[in-house]
Formats: sequence, C-alpha cells, structure tokens
Amino acid sequence: MSKTGGFGIGGRSGETGSFMDKLARQKWFLWITKYWFLFPIAGFLLLAAGVFFGYGERSYIAVHDNMDLFLAQFQMLKNTDSFFGHGVEVPFLGGISRDNLPSEFSAYSMLYMLFPTYKAYVLGILGKILLGMFSFRLLAGELFPDKCVIYRPVIYMTGFAYGIIWFFPAFGFAFASIPLCVYLLVKIYRRAGKGWYLALLVYPLVSYFSYHGIFILGYLVIAVLWLSVRDRKPAWRLVAALLVLALGYVGCEYRLFGQMLLSKEVTIRSSIVNADLSLQEILQEIAVVWKDGIFHADGVQAKVVLPVCVLYFIFLNAGYLYRRQWKRIFRDPFNFVMAFLVFNSVIYGLYDFGPLRRLVETLIPPLEGWQFNRTIFFNPFLWYAALFLVLIRLYDRGVGMMWLANAVICAAVLAVILTPNRYNDLYFTCYNRAYEYFHGTEVDEFTYGQFYAQELFEEIKADIGYQGEWSAAYGLHPAVLEYNGIATLDGYLGFYSQQYKEDFRKVIAPALQRVEQTRIYYDDWGARAYLYSGTDLSIVNATKTVYATDYDIYIDTDAFRALGGEYIFSRLELTNGEETGLAMVGSYTAQDGSCTVYVYKVADSGVQG
Repeated sequence: MSKTGGFGIGGRSGETGSFMDKLARQKWFLWITKYWFLFPIAGFLLLAAGVFFGYGERSYIAVHDNMDLFLAQFQMLKNTDSFFGHGVEVPFLGGISRDNLPSEFSAYSMLYMLFPTYKAYVLGILGKILLGMFSFRLLAGELFPDKCVIYRPVIYMTGFAYGIIWFFPAFGFAFASIPLCVYLLVKIYRRAGKGWYLALLVYPLVSYFSYHGIFILGYLVIAVLWLSVRDRKPAWRLVAALLVLALGYVGCEYRLFGQMLLSKEVTIRSSIVNADLSLQEILQEIAVVWKDGIFHADGVQAKVVLPVCVLYFIFLNAGYLYRRQWKRIFRDPFNFVMAFLVFNSVIYGLYDFGPLRRLVETLIPPLEGWQFNRTIFFNPFLWYAALFLVLIRLYDRGVGMMWLANAVICAAVLAVILTPNRYNDLYFTCYNRAYEYFHGTEVDEFTYGQFYAQELFEEIKADIGYQGEWSAAYGLHPAVLEYNGIATLDGYLGFYSQQYKEDFRKVIAPALQRVEQTRIYYDDWGARAYLYSGTDLSIVNATKTVYATDYDIYIDTDAFRALGGEYIFSRLELTNGEETGLAMVGSYTAQDGSCTVYVYKVADSGVQG
C-alpha cells in the first residue's frame, strides 16, 4: 500500500506490459484506490436525502418513542411559540410546564425552531451521520497522527458505520458526538490551548445530560483518579475539564436541572416500579445487552462487529499467553475497550438488582427513578472503536490484510443499512414503497403524513368550531392531536406530576378494573396516560386497519369532565357512546381513505362507564 492510504495497487518501476500495470499508473485509478470510501459514503447520503425529501411526508417513519413522543412535543412548542418560554404551560397532560420538554439550547431542538417538523427530522438524520463520522475522524486523527493518512479509508468508513446507526432519533446527536467529547478531553489532557475548554463548554449543545452527560462526568472522575495515580501527579487539566463540562450541561439544560433539583413537585418517578430479577435473570440480561444492545441504541454489532472482535480477542490474548507476555494483556487498548463493554453491560444488569437500585435512590434522592443502567448507551461507540483497532492492526500487516480490513468494514456498513431495526426509516420507506410498486397496493402502516393527518384535523377543527377545549384520543396516539394543535388531557411523558397521574387514573379506572395487565402497566409506570380499552391490551396502532375486538369505551365521564375534558377523538365508532355520556359530533375520513376519526362531545351530565 502507498503512503497515501490507498489499496496498494501498482506495478514495479519499468514494467509496461500488463493491463493492470498500465491501469495502476492512471491518475484517476490511483485517486479511486486512495479515496474509494467516498463513493459509499456519498452514495448513501444522496440516497437517504433523495428518499426522504423525494417522498416527503409519504415516507415511513418510526412511531414508537418518536412520532408518538418527541416530534409532537417539538410541534407543540412551535404551535405555542414556547421554545424560549418561561412560566408557561404546553397543552397536553392537562397542562405541562415548558421546562419538562427538551431544552432550546440543543442543536437538535434548534432544527425544529428553524425548519418545518418533517424537514427538521430528516436534517437531524443526515446531521447525525455527518457528526458521527467527523467526530470519529477527529478522534482517530488525534490518537494516530502519524498514520492518519494510511488509515484514512477505515477511519472514515468506521466513523460512517457508527454515524448511520439508527439510534433513538431525538438523541441521535448525543450518541453520534461521543467520539467528539473523547477527542476534546484527549486534547485537553495533552496540554492543548485554553480554547479547547471553550469547545468543551459548548459540547453539551450536541449531547444530552440524562442519557450521556451524567455518565461522561462519572467516567471522567474515574479517569482523573486513574491518571493521577498512574502519572503520580494530579490530572489538573482534566479536573478543570470536569468543571467546565458540568457547567456546560447546567447552562444548556438549565430547565432539566431546575426540575430535578429545585422543584418540590412529586412526579411519577416516585411511583415507578422496576423489576427485581434473580441472579440468573440478571446474568442472562447482561449477556443479551452485550450481544444485541437495546432498541434505543442498537449498534447492529452482532452480525459483523462482534464476531470479528471476539475472534481477534481470542487470537490476540492467546498470542500473549503463548509468548508469556502477561502484562501486555492488561495494557493492550483493545482489551481495555472490550472490558469497558462488559462493564457497561454488567451495570445494565445490576440496575434490576433491587437492593442496589434502592441504595442509589436512598443516597441520592433526586435520582429516584433515574435509570443508571444507561451506561449501555455507550456500547455502540465502544464496539466500533474496538473494530477500528482491529482494522488498523490489519492495515499494519500489509496489503493483503488491508483488503481484508476494507471488506470487513464494508460488511459492517451493509449490516447497519440492511438491518430492519426499529428506527431504520430508510429501510422501511424503501421496502414499503417497493412493495407498493410491485404489488399495486399500499401497506397497512401509516406514512408520516397519514399518521398526523393534518388536513383531516384542520377540517375537523373547522367543522366543530374547535377553540382549544381539552380533549383526549381513543384508538390513536394523543400525539396526533397534540401535533395538530388540540389540547389533550392524555399524553406521553416520562416526567410529570404524580397528582395528575392519580387524577387521570380516575378517568380510566373502569378500563383498568377490567384488564389487570393494563392496570399494572399504568400504575407501575404511567408515562403513557392514555384512554385504554377495557378488553384489548392495545387499540393504539399506527396502521390503517383498526385492531379492536370491543368498540365500547370504558371511562368515568364525570372524572373526564372534572379535568375539563370536552371532546374525544376516536378511531372507533363507539357502541356505548350515548350510555357513557358521549354524543357523536360527526365522523371524518381522510381524502386518501387511510383513516376515519369519530368526534364525540361530553354531554351536560355524565354517566360513569
């Protein structure tokens, strides 16, 4: 391989006979061998942009913890002009403080301030890919400055593979920017200028404290202690970095810190019931998350990355043992990364060990209900960092191994692109559109536009003369109403008043009494304050077909009215509406026939369902 980081194709000086020799001397061919990685990266970005912007709101976007949650919240902030509001409430769950929603000092939030919601979502996907790739490039360049040019193909391709992982969309920037944070800390530790502290101060703009920040600070404390012992002097620069980074998080997420530390309101976090697993169950859980991660942070490592890293781990350490180089086992960076992966997985499992979890909540009351097992969110980065170490070591072994390394990283990229995990919007949009083209019929799932049905709800609001009355959804996500400017008593949020949870429970008590699993789901968690079915476990689906076996509604209408409720927007034509105290106002069907909504209004005197 040449020093420019290409494939290493080329003949010896003076050879002129063969086709390959002549080809190898062509400038365009040499350029391609050096920069071949630009083609899959640019191709994917163009494909993604073309699909999402070409199909627009006809794209298929993940609903769970996405369209039913954050996208509606951003749209509500836009509808109510509350991004920078203070002392104001957002109209869902009976009125929630603006402080409970994402900070305005977040690069991801800023997209929704500047662009329409769908366009902001797509720009978030593309931005996350670029952020992950270039963050990885910066870190690799800092750690391997002398060989950065040689390693260039696998640096960019590994960063690209990490960037395209379909993370939890609302926090995609936070996942993708982890290598950027490590890069800034390494620069500071290595005596970089004071300007790097400023860069670290604003880093929280692309991070998120609850998912990553608190753990980064914890890891940094451990690093300070370890390096101070190893270097036999205090790591003052990292101590300063710790303080600067903490200040940055407080500044960017001041609303979150105010709610956590200054508010005396008792929230649903106090009543959340977590599972207490047996030792065997905990060990099984540790093994599963080590191998597969969790759906919010599915690194798709099991197909390519994990097998490669495990085989290399065995080969590497068997060699150390054979050569009796015991100390090198504990000093090898690859082994450190693999141990870090196990550590995060163990912490995830220990969260379900009741005594330990309750000890944390007792020692630090503000963290009651906080999931300290989110260390698992760092594992995707660690898996791809481990893979990168394998790849550059293959590069160091010569041209033949370079080809192998390139093939491995290309396979890892394809695995991420072609795995239909929960948030792979590109896969599902392409698959569903291809299905519709070849079969001549639409799939049952809603597109983005069909899910929110803006034209339909504008028609409904105009017809019923809607003026901001409190409402609720039945058979559809409350987020649909919230997105369309309808105030809801129901909603989905992981942090709101315990008192409101109890008040809303009175509304749905008749349904909870009939279905024990639903009662446990609400009482032990409660983040989804929905109108539940009294028969089916779930009647809320992002599908054109309504899946319900019982078209009765089971609510306490008087309790609903007591909260100020006036309208119920239902996908089911209720068979007991009149006896429950609900009068149908009308039925409305989307122009493409994908959805019908029945609107009911609470009668003057309620009847308990």
